Amino acid sequence: MVFLMILLFSYLQMSQQIQKTMVNSKEMLSNPRLKPVQGTLNVVMNQNVTLSCNSDSGSPPVRYTLFKRNQKVSTLNRPDLTPSLFNLTINSASDLGEYKCKAENNNTSGGKYSNSLSFTLLEPISKPVLSSPTSQAKKGQNVTLSCLSENGSLPITYIFFKGTQSISSQVMMQKGAAEIVLLINSSSDFGTYKCRAENVFRRNAKYSDGFNFTLAEERRLSQPLIISLGLILLLFAIGLALAIPFFLIPSYKAKKFKCTRPSTGFTSTPNVEEPEDEVIYSEIAPVKPEEEYINFSVIRREDEKADKRVSATVYSRVLSRD
Repeated sequence: MVFLMILLFSYLQMSQQIQKTMVNSKEMLSNPRLKPVQGTLNVVMNQNVTLSCNSDSGSPPVRYTLFKRNQKVSTLNRPDLTPSLFNLTINSASDLGEYKCKAENNNTSGGKYSNSLSFTLLEPISKPVLSSPTSQAKKGQNVTLSCLSENGSLPITYIFFKGTQSISSQVMMQKGAAEIVLLINSSSDFGTYKCRAENVFRRNAKYSDGFNFTLAEERRLSQPLIISLGLILLLFAIGLALAIPFFLIPSYKAKKFKCTRPSTGFTSTPNVEEPEDEVIYSEIAPVKPEEEYINFSVIRREDEKADKRVSATVYSRVLSRD
């Protein structure tokens, strides 16, 4: 009898302990972990990816729900604590995330949430463009080359070549173009230059088109000279055009019609029997009241082109009678 009582008491204790263990296990559902099955969050467009969500401890069965930006994507039920796998396809930028998952069992409310994660979209680089502020250079001049891929996931690594030989170390750029400064020392420095660009897609490295500098020494020497001569000739033509109406023509007219003996009160009359450029000038002196005669003088100016002189003056007296 005593043995039976002891056995019954032991059974009751074990039952209570089992119940406590079951209750505790249901209440101790751990926070789930969300991770990519492929091991990386870097993706390309139209890529299929898989996310794994599971709780390490808790009472099964467990219900897992995947969320994208707080919107429900899918729900999976697991009879045990094995991970739930969610398959996705990256079709647009919105498919990059942010993602979370929630784990809950039948005896809990509210559930527990996992960590959040987002994918990073990788874009293959475009063909780089090699350029320079000037395509012409002379010996002893420093020139700059720039290499840039317009599209592609950052960072992008650039390297410069002359022919097939690299002339720079790798330059990693988070944004913008990579640049290199060169010194043109000899004719060989006018060779063909290229650059190469690559990002995380190592197998997708691309090269630019070739770029050549041309010798600009002769052109740089002759161009200023041509411009200077042109300006000089233009200024000379403008000065000549201004001088003709304002200086040469008035000077010629003044020299042609200048009188050798200026006097007030004389008149000039052209001689119709002589050429146009020969003019006879006459001067009449006023007659005093007591005199019966008047004096006048005649000045004859002959052609300057012929004799280059003026004829002598002839004086005459004329008696005036009533």
